[in-house]
Amino acid sequence: MDQRWRVPLPHGAEPPLRVFVNGVAQQEGEDFDIEGTDLLFMQPLQKERLGFWRWTAIFFALFGTYGRNDSVDVQYELNGRTTVATGLDIYTPDGQKAEG
Repeated sequence: MDQRWRVPLPHGAEPPLRVFVNGVAQQEGEDFDIEGTDLLFMQPLQKERLGFWRWTAIFFALFGTYGRNDSVDVQYELNGRTTVATGLDIYTPDGQKAEG
């Protein structure tokens, strides 16, 4: 089974792309690969699930830290204009959407 995390590109996004994870620039071939209309990452990516109790705990400052919540952003050209898509969906190696 392929052990890569998949991030579908926005409609119309084609190379060249600038890809960021949590605001840090990523390098194609080193940090990610492009396969069809997907970005493929070897490192685990996660989205924090914030249910009612987690939101309540955060609101009342019961926990001083947040869980891991990766954000994948892509900058690309579309119709001659620079476009940025933020917080793209993340899919785990088993095909499940990472909840956020």
